[in-house]
Amino acid sequence: MIQPDLFPTGDDSRLVGGHLHLRRDQLQHWQARVASHQKAARIGESGQQGELFATAQDCLLPYGIDPFRLLPQPLSFWRWPEPTNQGAAHYFVIDDASHLPHPLLLYLGETGEAARRWKGGHDCKAYLASYLQTLRTVELAAAVSVRFWCDAPSQQTARRAQETRLIHYWQPPFNREMQGRWRTPFTALAE
Repeated sequence: MIQPDLFPTGDDSRLVGGHLHLRRDQLQHWQARVASHQKAARIGESGQQGELFATAQDCLLPYGIDPFRLLPQPLSFWRWPEPTNQGAAHYFVIDDASHLPHPLLLYLGETGEAARRWKGGHDCKAYLASYLQTLRTVELAAAVSVRFWCDAPSQQTARRAQETRLIHYWQPPFNREMQGRWRTPFTALAE
């Protein structure tokens, strides 16, 4: 299977002042491709090997985690006086804007300290800033939240192994492992 280009030759995508400018239709097409894959993965059509005698749909998902069913929290969750999440966790950054055909899982990560994960610098913050700026430029809305699954192993090696499996299953575009797959343009703006 050949990966299609996000910017086919001959379109009017361009760099202006060092920033990549996307047309609205290009961005919507990119979002639709990511959403289509993730929707299929959610209903068990990801092409991944499933369980022979699985009974519930959640059993088909890695570790039974459906990130789209987790409680959304604002990206500023770590500023709350009382943390809502504690200890080891996997976290999922999701855009659930009304114009999307299916919510987009943009980034997936792991942490040993869920209450403090986003304090300080983080690559995903830069990708999100570029993504949100691009959406504003083409007058599209965003509804970005973070969601935590706090049953992750406390041992870092096991947690990272789970994270890798989840990334390969869901294929979130802001994770480094998937940027080549989705040809994520937002990393170019993040620098």
